[in-house]
Amino acid sequence: MTTTAILNGMLYDGTGGAARRAQVIVRDGRIAEIGAELDVPADAEVIDATGCWVTPGFLDIHTHYDAELEINPSLDESLRHGVTTVLVGSCGLSMVVGDPEDLADMFCRVEGIPHDLVLPILRDVVDWSSPAGYAEHLSGLPLGPNVASMLGHSTARAHTMGLRRAVSDGVRPTEHELVAMDRLTREALDAGLVGLSLNLLPWDKMGGERFRSRPTPSVFAKFAEYRRLSEAVRARDAVLQAVPNLQTRWPILPLMEMSRPRGGRALRTSLLTMMDAPPAMGLYRLLGKAGQVLNDRLGANVRFQALPTTFDLFTDGLENPVIEELGAGTEALHLDDIDARRALIRAPGFRDRFRRQWRNPVAARAYHRDLSEARVVGCPDGSVVGLTFAEVAQRRGTGDPLDAFLDLQAAWGNDLRWYSVVANGNPEAVEWIMSHPVALIGFSDAGAHLRNMGFYNFPLRMLKRVRDAQLEGRGFMTVEAAVAKLTAEIADSHRLDVGRITVGARADLVVIDPERLDETVEEIHEEPMPAFPSVRRLVRRNDDTVRAVMVNGAVAWAGGAAASDLGTAHRFGTYLASG
Repeated sequence: MTTTAILNGMLYDGTGGAARRAQVIVRDGRIAEIGAELDVPADAEVIDATGCWVTPGFLDIHTHYDAELEINPSLDESLRHGVTTVLVGSCGLSMVVGDPEDLADMFCRVEGIPHDLVLPILRDVVDWSSPAGYAEHLSGLPLGPNVASMLGHSTARAHTMGLRRAVSDGVRPTEHELVAMDRLTREALDAGLVGLSLNLLPWDKMGGERFRSRPTPSVFAKFAEYRRLSEAVRARDAVLQAVPNLQTRWPILPLMEMSRPRGGRALRTSLLTMMDAPPAMGLYRLLGKAGQVLNDRLGANVRFQALPTTFDLFTDGLENPVIEELGAGTEALHLDDIDARRALIRAPGFRDRFRRQWRNPVAARAYHRDLSEARVVGCPDGSVVGLTFAEVAQRRGTGDPLDAFLDLQAAWGNDLRWYSVVANGNPEAVEWIMSHPVALIGFSDAGAHLRNMGFYNFPLRMLKRVRDAQLEGRGFMTVEAAVAKLTAEIADSHRLDVGRITVGARADLVVIDPERLDETVEEIHEEPMPAFPSVRRLVRRNDDTVRAVMVNGAVAWAGGAAASDLGTAHRFGTYLASG
C-alpha cells in the first residue's frame, strides 16, 4: 500500500478531546504517525487539508443496503458524504439466511425497493446458508465502506418456522423451533454479526404475492420470544436493535426494561427512535429521561437512534410507509396496479373508510395527517404544485382538504408527488436530541425508501447545525463532541473497531471543508441508481464539502468522485466483525 500524508488539517480525533492542528501519516491501512511537525516520506501521496477538518470516518448504524450491496457494493451514495462504515440487517430484516423469494417478499415493500428487480438478483447471488457463510460472502465483495451486519429476527423466524407459519396469526414456534432460532442467533454472533434486530411495527408489510400485506414475521412474535433470543445477545455482549410499535408506543417500556442487567451484564439496546413528532409532542424528552434513569441508576444500556435533521418525506401517490398505519391505506397499497388503485380510491365505500380512519380521534398515530402542512411538489396539473392540500381544497371550493387529497390521488396516482415534515421540525428540539447522552445518532434508512427519504449525508447536516450555532454565539455542542457522537460513540456502542484517529487505528478518515457546510447540504436531488437504473433515488448531495475520504488507508473518494471513477479500481472496505 502507498503511504499517504494528510497535511495542515485541524484534527478531530473522535474522542471528544480538543481539536488540534496536526499532520497524519497513513501506512499499510493504519495510522502510522500523528504530530504537529512530521517528516513526510518522499514517496507519500499528499492530501493538503489546509483550512479543513480531519475526522474519523462516520458510521451509519441504520441502513437497508442489504440488497444494494449485491450489485453496487461500492455504496458511493454514503461514501461520498464521509460514511466509511455501514450497518445492515436493521428492522428485523436481513439477508443472513433464507430462500431468495422469502427474503425479497419480506424486504422489498417495507423498504420501498423494487421487488421485480431485487428477486432475480437474490436468486442469482444467494449461495450461502448460514451466518458464517453470509459473513464470508460479505468479505468477498468489493466494498466501498466497511460493512457490519445484524441478524434480522424476521429472517431467523421465517428460516426456522417457514414463512407461512411465521406470518400466521395464532401460530407460535415450537420449543424445537425456539431452540433452533436461539442457536441461529448464537451462530450469527459467533460469525461476528453485531446483534439481533426486531420489529414490532405492524404497518411494515410483506410484498410479493404469496403473503402480500401481512406484517413481517417479527411482528407475530410474543414478548417471551423476544426475551428468550435477547438472552443470547446479552450473553455475547452484542446489540439488540428494536423497532417498537410506533402507534401504540407501549412496547417501548418493556423493551427498555429488557436492557437492565441480568447475570451481571446489561443488554446493549438500540431503539427507534428519539424524535419530536407532533402526535407525541414531548415524548422524546420522556424517553431521554427514562433512558438516563435506567442507565445511570439501574445499570442498563439503553440508547435511542436519532436523526440530527428534520425528518421529512416525499411521496409518490400513496407509496409511503406512514400510509400503512391506516387499514384503508394498506388496502390501497395492496394493489400493485396503479390504475386499479386509482379506481379503488374513487369508490365511495373506500373513501368513507379512509376518511373515518384518517380522522379517528382515538386511534394512535405516528403521522400527524395535517393537510394544511403537506404540500404538492409535483403533478401533471401544474396549478396545484406548490400548494398544500388545504389550499387546493380552498381554491376548488370543496372545503375539505382530505377530499382534495383523495381527488388528486384518484386523478394522478403516483404522478402526484407531495412533501411533508413528519418530525423534528423544531430546531430547538433537534438540538436537544442531538446533545442528549441517550441519543445514538443514526436512523438514516440509507438504501431504502428510495423515493421518500434523503438522509445519506446526515453527519454533514449535523456538523453544519453545530457550526452554525457556534457562529451565532450559542454553541449548544462543540464540534469535538459532535464528531465523537458521529464516530467513536457509535463504534463503541456496537463494539466495532473504527471511529478514532489514533496511532495504530484503522485509517478511515474524512477531510471536510467547513466553509462548505452551507445550504448545499440541504439541497434535494433525484439521481439514477447504479443498482437500479430505472429508479431515481432521492438524495441530498454536496460534493464540494468532502474533499477526501479514506477507507482502510486508501483514498476512496476525492475531488467529488469515487476513486473507481478516477481509474483507481480498488477494494476499500471490509466486513467488520463486532468485538
